[in-house]
Amino acid sequence: MKEIDIKKTCKLLDNIMKYELAGVVRYTHSAMMVSGPYRIPIVEFLQAQANESLLHAQEAGELLSGLEGHPSQKIAEIEETHQHSIKDILEESLEHELFALSLYNELLKEVENKSVFLEEFARNKIGQEEQHSLELRKMLRDYS
Repeated sequence: MKEIDIKKTCKLLDNIMKYELAGVVRYTHSAMMVSGPYRIPIVEFLQAQANESLLHAQEAGELLSGLEGHPSQKIAEIEETHQHSIKDILEESLEHELFALSLYNELLKEVENKSVFLEEFARNKIGQEEQHSLELRKMLRDYS
């Protein structure tokens, strides 16, 4: 097995952690802004996404500190579009999930064939992000 670039891996994990923490804020805000007849199931979905983002951030931070890195106390930048229709919220959520997917893919490329544990972590999160993307695409079908 090849050697892990600890510095680069820690930077990737820190970026993932900051992005997932931003997801907590984004999904929580979005849940508060939903209105209309489908409010309750969409709010429940968004709240579940916020909870999962927090869990993902905690997992990435634990890995980062386990590699002797120092987790940041920052979150990734969140753009406020002031667009709060259900369609807009779902589209922004899909965009968020796709970017998270790209971060986990970047981590996978870095740790592949270097650490089974980190590789499995990345693959697991890639699967979850792909599943969320599929769900959001299905939810958006009514708006196309």
